[in-house]
Amino acid sequence: MRRLYGLLWLLLAFSLPAMAQPLVIYSGRSKALVEPLVKRFEAKTGVRVKVRYGKDAQLLAVLQEEGARSPADLFWANTSGALSEAARRDLLARLPDDLLQLPARFVPQDGRWVPVTVRFRVLAYNPERVDPGTLPRSVLDLPGVESLKGRIGWTPAYSSFQDFVTALRKLEGDPAARAWLEGMKALQPKAYASNTPMLLALASGEIDVALTNHYYVYRLQRGGAEGEYEGPEEEEEEEENEASPAVRDLPLDMYHFAPGDVGNLALVTGAGVLQRSKNRDLALAFLRYLLSSDAQEYTAESVYEYPVVSGVRTPDFMLPVREALELSPEPDFGRLEDLNGTLNLLRELDLL
Repeated sequence: MRRLYGLLWLLLAFSLPAMAQPLVIYSGRSKALVEPLVKRFEAKTGVRVKVRYGKDAQLLAVLQEEGARSPADLFWANTSGALSEAARRDLLARLPDDLLQLPARFVPQDGRWVPVTVRFRVLAYNPERVDPGTLPRSVLDLPGVESLKGRIGWTPAYSSFQDFVTALRKLEGDPAARAWLEGMKALQPKAYASNTPMLLALASGEIDVALTNHYYVYRLQRGGAEGEYEGPEEEEEEEENEASPAVRDLPLDMYHFAPGDVGNLALVTGAGVLQRSKNRDLALAFLRYLLSSDAQEYTAESVYEYPVVSGVRTPDFMLPVREALELSPEPDFGRLEDLNGTLNLLRELDLL
């Protein structure tokens, strides 16, 4: 089936017209990830592509403000929360059934976007300072570990942490999510603007554990590019990391909570075609390319995110896809759209 799909993709690619009007993508994913994939797509199809980068929330605001004047054809977001919010605002068009059938899982019920990759929440820890046998089986019990008071790192302003809190609200209820945040706050965690500085602080002994995504640990252990757009400083940070191979020797490991625990949550990135796209066929062709073996393998190898299409290889050092998926609960990602409710909760608790 995988080979057949590859042949169909090639036939489609060569049948696309080289149109004068470029395909326009608004991307919450990083330039380091997006640009190589765009160049491959352009080389296969002859289609010109223009990309506007920004954080998910910034791009959503731009799309809303531009309205019918927007040149965007496709929204490629870093979080399912942003995609669900775009669908709720009726910015995204329903996708064809044959496209929605390509991913093995995580397709939202409304069919307004498709998942492209998966990341998993983990608890990073310093193995020189923490015995993983002393860590709780559930992230819900983390606030009860008094020995970690003042030794925990987290990123309340970061989109993936906010997606995790939204899932916590949906899976456990708003009162439980509030109680968890209040309990964590009582442990006096240290807040960081982003994940890489937090994990470097962990390795240096500033903190002992940190709530993060799996690929940030791999990135510091193995090198590699950032997958999420972080702002104008993004390229400078990547250049610094490429010039620092010693980061691979940092005392840093990842801990998984018990299977099914929300602390192991799968976080989905994805993309959808805008209702007002003037290049719908090209936008759909680009989505099909993102779900091809070529693009899925490139993403796994460059930013260590997991594929959503069956049969795609991942680097040997990564936890196998099946085992990673078995650790996570699987909510309807189309219901994780209440980002504003999460932001309001974090503000009420003075965490933003």
